[in-house]
Amino acid sequence: MRHRRYLVTAQNWDGGFSGREGGSDLYYTGFAVRALACLESLKGRALDDVAGFLRTRLTQPASVVDFMSLLYAARLVQNGGGPDVLSENGCDWPTRVAAALEMFRKPDGGYAKATDGTAGSTYHSFLVALCYELIALPLPKPERIVDFIRSRRREDGGFVEVAPAKRGGTNPTAAAVAVLLMFDALDGTAEQGVIEFLAGMQSAEGGLRANGKAPLADLLSTFTGMLTLDDLGAISRVDQAAARRFVQATEDSAGGFRGGMWDQATDVEYSFYGLGCVAILGAQG
Repeated sequence: MRHRRYLVTAQNWDGGFSGREGGSDLYYTGFAVRALACLESLKGRALDDVAGFLRTRLTQPASVVDFMSLLYAARLVQNGGGPDVLSENGCDWPTRVAAALEMFRKPDGGYAKATDGTAGSTYHSFLVALCYELIALPLPKPERIVDFIRSRRREDGGFVEVAPAKRGGTNPTAAAVAVLLMFDALDGTAEQGVIEFLAGMQSAEGGLRANGKAPLADLLSTFTGMLTLDDLGAISRVDQAAARRFVQATEDSAGGFRGGMWDQATDVEYSFYGLGCVAILGAQG
């Protein structure tokens, strides 16, 4: 399969993956591992090499994004028959990870991108909540993160990433809904508002836009928006045939996906989004 070949070829000598420039990092490695897992191709040498790369990152300082990428990739490696690289770092590693994550928590109840941040981030709060799920520990004072996320809802039905923003965005809305669903805190009014908001983000191209002012659709927003609508049982609110055509238009014949019709290059992150869209829309078609 061309997408499997594309991903395997993109793996670096150290077992990790890169973006469009630079060396291996946890962020892109996490996306590549998830994409390979989607294709049931995380095995053999690719799996072993990824495990080796993850081992080199266990003791290095990490951002919230890196924590989530490391934890998710490590779990997929283990599920694929590889080693449990996290347990190799000591049996108390979940407690140590939780302590590190709490350094990102802010007085508003959310979690920030960096420890020196002054306010919580919708996206990073979602990532931290996901990290706690991956380490099988309860998130401390979950009511605080629920209140924080609810404060990011706007009149258009969407959610925002930062407090000053007035209009919702597709990706922060997807992150917010994911958190609220984790804690069974999405009420009917908010759910209906989200559905209407996301349905309104579909562009003439067929994909979803990042926000109401974005002129063109992108694959990230299409994936997160479609996944959220699917989770809410409302995927029928968008034109799925048009969405499939958009996703197909971002697919490279040699393997991999581009960020949108405006993009000229592929990468492993957008390839994961593309494969995710194919899975969602294919299942509905």
